[in-house]
Amino acid sequence: MKIRILIADDERPAREFLKRLLSEIEEAELIGEAENGKEAVEMINLLRPDLALLDLQMPEMNGLDTVRSIAKKNLPLTAFVTAFDEFAVQAFELNAIDYLLKPVEDIRLRETIRRAADRLEHEDWRHSEAIRIESARATYESAAENKPLHRIPVKKNDDIILLPAGEIVSITADGELLHLRTTAGQKFTINFRLKDLEARLDPNLFVRLSRSAIVNLDMVERISPMPGGTFEVRLKNGESFTSSRIQSRILRSRLLKL
Repeated sequence: MKIRILIADDERPAREFLKRLLSEIEEAELIGEAENGKEAVEMINLLRPDLALLDLQMPEMNGLDTVRSIAKKNLPLTAFVTAFDEFAVQAFELNAIDYLLKPVEDIRLRETIRRAADRLEHEDWRHSEAIRIESARATYESAAENKPLHRIPVKKNDDIILLPAGEIVSITADGELLHLRTTAGQKFTINFRLKDLEARLDPNLFVRLSRSAIVNLDMVERISPMPGGTFEVRLKNGESFTSSRIQSRILRSRLLKL
Protein backbone atom coordinates (compact mmCIF):
# COMPACT_ATOMS: atom_id res chain seq x y z
CA MET A 1 0.00 0.00 0.00
CA LYS A 2 1.29 3.43 -0.92
CA ILE A 3 1.17 6.24 1.65
CA ARG A 4 -0.43 9.35 0.13
CA ILE A 5 1.64 12.33 1.25
CA LEU A 6 1.27 16.10 1.20
CA ILE A 7 4.16 18.44 2.01
CA ALA A 8 4.01 22.05 3.21
CA ASP A 9 6.97 24.42 3.49
CA ASP A 10 7.22 28.12 2.61
CA GLU A 11 10.74 27.62 1.25
CA ARG A 12 10.83 26.20 -2.26
CA PRO A 13 14.29 24.56 -1.97
CA ALA A 14 13.10 22.65 1.10
CA ARG A 15 10.04 21.38 -0.79
CA GLU A 16 12.16 20.35 -3.77
CA PHE A 17 14.54 18.47 -1.47
CA LEU A 18 11.68 16.57 0.16
CA LYS A 19 10.13 15.81 -3.22
CA ARG A 20 13.38 14.31 -4.43
CA LEU A 21 13.69 12.09 -1.36
CA LEU A 22 10.07 10.95 -1.65
CA SER A 23 10.49 10.11 -5.33
CA GLU A 24 13.05 7.50 -4.32
CA ILE A 25 10.74 5.79 -1.78
CA GLU A 26 8.52 3.18 -3.40
CA GLU A 27 5.93 3.25 -0.63
CA ALA A 28 5.42 7.04 -0.92
CA GLU A 29 3.04 8.85 -3.26
CA LEU A 30 3.25 12.65 -3.26
CA ILE A 31 -0.22 14.05 -3.94
CA GLY A 32 0.34 17.76 -3.29
CA GLU A 33 2.56 20.53 -1.99
CA ALA A 34 1.63 23.75 -0.21
CA GLU A 35 3.58 26.98 0.21
CA ASN A 36 2.06 27.99 3.56
CA GLY A 37 -0.20 26.82 6.35
CA LYS A 38 -3.41 28.26 4.93
CA GLU A 39 -2.86 26.54 1.61
CA ALA A 40 -1.96 23.31 3.41
CA VAL A 41 -5.27 23.34 5.31
CA GLU A 42 -7.25 23.79 2.08
CA MET A 43 -5.34 21.05 0.27
CA ILE A 44 -5.55 18.58 3.16
CA ASN A 45 -9.31 19.08 3.51
CA LEU A 46 -9.65 18.55 -0.26
CA LEU A 47 -7.16 15.76 -0.93
CA ARG A 48 -7.25 13.98 2.46
CA PRO A 49 -3.68 12.61 2.46
CA ASP A 50 -2.59 9.80 4.75
CA LEU A 51 0.46 11.74 5.93
CA ALA A 52 1.32 15.44 6.00
CA LEU A 53 4.93 16.63 6.28
CA LEU A 54 4.54 20.13 7.72
CA ASP A 55 7.27 22.70 8.27
CA LEU A 56 6.99 23.77 11.89
CA GLN A 57 8.29 27.32 11.34
CA MET A 58 6.02 28.56 8.54
CA PRO A 59 5.11 32.26 8.91
CA GLU A 60 1.61 33.45 9.89
CA MET A 61 0.37 29.89 10.47
CA ASN A 62 3.00 27.46 11.74
CA GLY A 63 2.77 23.71 11.50
CA LEU A 64 0.94 23.25 14.79
CA ASP A 65 -1.58 25.99 13.96
CA THR A 66 -2.10 24.36 10.57
CA VAL A 67 -3.09 21.04 12.14
CA ARG A 68 -5.51 22.78 14.51
CA SER A 69 -7.28 24.32 11.51
CA ILE A 70 -7.93 21.02 9.71
CA ALA A 71 -11.39 19.49 9.99
CA LYS A 72 -11.14 16.57 12.43
CA LYS A 73 -12.63 14.12 9.92
CA ASN A 74 -9.84 15.01 7.46
CA LEU A 75 -6.92 15.01 9.90
CA PRO A 76 -3.93 13.11 8.46
CA LEU A 77 -1.06 11.58 10.31
CA THR A 78 1.49 14.35 10.75
CA ALA A 79 5.26 14.62 10.90
CA PHE A 80 6.66 18.07 11.62
CA VAL A 81 9.78 19.19 9.78
CA THR A 82 11.99 21.56 11.74
CA ALA A 83 15.50 22.93 11.32
CA PHE A 84 15.93 22.82 15.08
CA ASP A 85 13.86 23.72 18.09
CA GLU A 86 14.76 22.18 21.42
CA PHE A 87 11.30 22.85 22.89
CA ALA A 88 9.54 21.33 19.88
CA VAL A 89 11.72 18.22 19.98
CA GLN A 90 10.97 17.77 23.68
CA ALA A 91 7.23 18.22 23.07
CA PHE A 92 7.14 15.82 20.12
CA GLU A 93 9.13 13.11 21.87
CA LEU A 94 7.07 13.42 25.06
CA ASN A 95 3.83 13.03 23.11
CA ALA A 96 5.03 10.47 20.51
CA ILE A 97 4.72 12.88 17.58
CA ASP A 98 6.94 12.16 14.59
CA TYR A 99 9.37 14.86 13.49
CA LEU A 100 12.17 15.30 10.96
CA LEU A 101 15.20 17.53 11.47
CA LYS A 102 16.41 19.60 8.53
CA PRO A 103 18.23 18.70 6.40
CA VAL A 104 15.95 15.67 6.27
CA GLU A 105 17.78 12.36 6.01
CA ASP A 106 16.54 9.59 3.74
CA ILE A 107 16.68 6.90 6.42
CA ARG A 108 14.68 8.98 8.90
CA LEU A 109 12.05 9.83 6.26
CA ARG A 110 11.67 6.13 5.43
CA GLU A 111 11.15 5.39 9.15
CA THR A 112 8.46 8.07 9.31
CA ILE A 113 6.62 6.53 6.36
CA ARG A 114 6.91 3.05 7.87
CA ARG A 115 5.49 4.25 11.19
CA ALA A 116 2.66 5.99 9.34
CA ALA A 117 1.78 2.75 7.57
CA ASP A 118 1.66 0.94 10.93
CA ARG A 119 -0.56 3.58 12.52
CA LEU A 120 -2.99 3.62 9.60
CA GLU A 121 -3.85 0.00 10.38
CA HIS A 122 -5.52 1.07 13.63
CA GLU A 123 -9.19 2.03 13.34
CA ASP A 124 -8.96 4.90 15.85
CA TRP A 125 -5.72 6.41 14.47
CA ARG A 126 -7.28 9.78 13.64
CA HIS A 127 -8.63 10.26 17.17
CA SER A 128 -5.33 9.23 18.72
CA GLU A 129 -3.38 11.56 16.41
CA ALA A 130 -5.58 14.53 17.35
CA ILE A 131 -5.00 13.92 21.06
CA ARG A 132 -1.23 13.55 20.66
CA ILE A 133 -0.88 16.69 18.55
CA GLU A 134 -2.99 18.85 20.86
CA SER A 135 -0.97 17.64 23.84
CA ALA A 136 2.28 18.35 21.99
CA ARG A 137 1.09 21.85 21.09
CA ALA A 138 0.29 22.66 24.72
CA THR A 139 3.63 21.25 25.87
CA TYR A 140 5.53 23.19 23.21
CA GLU A 141 3.84 26.52 23.82
CA SER A 142 4.28 26.22 27.57
CA ALA A 143 7.98 25.36 27.29
CA ALA A 144 8.87 27.87 24.58
CA GLU A 145 7.02 30.87 25.97
CA ASN A 146 9.48 33.72 26.49
CA LYS A 147 12.42 31.35 26.88
CA PRO A 148 15.49 31.99 24.72
CA LEU A 149 17.47 29.14 23.22
CA HIS A 150 20.40 28.06 25.37
CA ARG A 151 21.66 25.40 22.98
CA ILE A 152 21.48 25.03 19.21
CA PRO A 153 21.68 21.56 17.63
CA VAL A 154 24.26 21.51 14.83
CA LYS A 155 25.67 18.67 12.76
CA LYS A 156 29.29 17.60 12.91
CA ASN A 157 29.91 14.67 10.59
CA ASP A 158 27.25 12.13 11.58
CA ASP A 159 26.74 13.50 15.09
CA ILE A 160 24.50 16.24 16.43
CA ILE A 161 26.19 18.65 18.82
CA LEU A 162 24.29 20.88 21.22
CA LEU A 163 26.17 24.14 20.77
CA PRO A 164 25.84 26.54 23.75
CA ALA A 165 24.50 29.88 22.54
CA GLY A 166 27.14 31.75 24.53
CA GLU A 167 29.89 30.13 22.45
CA ILE A 168 28.56 31.61 19.22
CA VAL A 169 30.49 34.68 18.04
CA SER A 170 28.53 35.51 14.89
CA ILE A 171 25.69 34.25 12.72
CA THR A 172 25.61 35.16 9.03
CA ALA A 173 22.99 34.39 6.42
CA ASP A 174 23.89 32.93 3.04
CA GLY A 175 20.75 32.29 1.04
CA GLU A 176 18.81 29.53 2.80
CA LEU A 177 21.71 28.75 5.13
CA LEU A 178 23.09 30.25 8.33
CA HIS A 179 26.79 30.05 9.23
CA LEU A 180 27.64 30.00 12.94
CA ARG A 181 31.18 30.83 14.08
CA THR A 182 32.25 29.91 17.59
CA THR A 183 34.73 31.15 20.17
CA ALA A 184 36.80 28.03 19.39
CA GLY A 185 37.10 29.04 15.75
CA GLN A 186 34.68 26.39 14.49
CA LYS A 187 32.12 26.97 11.77
CA PHE A 188 28.75 25.21 11.63
CA THR A 189 26.01 25.54 9.03
CA ILE A 190 22.29 25.13 9.65
CA ASN A 191 19.20 25.48 7.49
CA PHE A 192 17.14 28.24 9.13
CA ARG A 193 15.93 31.80 8.61
CA LEU A 194 17.84 34.57 10.37
CA LYS A 195 14.74 36.41 11.54
CA ASP A 196 13.32 33.24 13.09
CA LEU A 197 16.56 32.47 14.88
CA GLU A 198 16.82 36.07 16.09
CA ALA A 199 13.40 35.71 17.73
CA ARG A 200 14.65 32.72 19.73
CA LEU A 201 17.97 34.18 20.90
CA ASP A 202 18.55 36.06 24.15
CA PRO A 203 18.31 39.78 23.25
CA ASN A 204 20.65 40.57 26.14
CA LEU A 205 23.37 38.48 24.49
CA PHE A 206 22.83 38.95 20.75
CA VAL A 207 22.18 41.93 18.49
CA ARG A 208 21.14 42.09 14.84
CA LEU A 209 23.53 44.24 12.77
CA SER A 210 21.96 43.91 9.33
CA ARG A 211 19.71 41.75 7.20
CA SER A 212 22.41 39.09 7.13
CA ALA A 213 24.28 39.24 10.44
CA ILE A 214 23.79 38.73 14.17
CA VAL A 215 26.66 39.01 16.65
CA ASN A 216 27.32 38.11 20.26
CA LEU A 217 27.58 41.33 22.28
CA ASP A 218 30.22 39.82 24.55
CA MET A 219 32.42 39.28 21.50
CA VAL A 220 32.31 42.93 20.33
CA GLU A 221 35.77 44.49 20.58
CA ARG A 222 35.30 47.87 18.89
CA ILE A 223 32.55 49.96 17.31
CA SER A 224 33.64 52.66 14.86
CA PRO A 225 31.36 55.35 13.36
CA MET A 226 31.04 55.26 9.56
CA PRO A 227 29.67 57.78 7.03
CA GLY A 228 25.90 57.84 6.78
CA GLY A 229 25.24 57.09 10.43
CA THR A 230 26.34 53.46 10.32
CA PHE A 231 28.99 51.61 12.35
CA GLU A 232 31.79 49.17 11.70
CA VAL A 233 31.62 46.49 14.38
CA ARG A 234 34.81 44.51 14.97
CA LEU A 235 34.69 41.27 16.93
CA LYS A 236 37.34 39.66 19.12
CA ASN A 237 37.87 36.90 16.57
CA GLY A 238 38.81 39.45 13.88
CA GLU A 239 35.49 39.45 12.03
CA SER A 240 34.16 42.83 10.98
CA PHE A 241 30.59 43.84 10.09
CA THR A 242 28.91 47.05 8.98
CA SER A 243 25.61 47.77 10.67
CA SER A 244 22.59 48.93 8.67
CA ARG A 245 21.12 52.38 9.37
CA ILE A 246 18.14 50.94 11.24
CA GLN A 247 20.27 48.60 13.33
CA SER A 248 22.77 51.39 13.95
CA ARG A 249 20.07 53.31 15.77
CA ILE A 250 19.41 50.24 17.91
CA LEU A 251 23.13 49.84 18.58
CA ARG A 252 23.41 53.47 19.56
CA SER A 253 20.55 53.24 22.04
CA ARG A 254 21.55 49.87 23.50
CA LEU A 255 25.33 50.08 23.68
CA LEU A 256 26.61 53.57 23.15
CA LYS A 257 24.75 55.44 25.86
CA LEU A 258 25.65 55.52 29.54
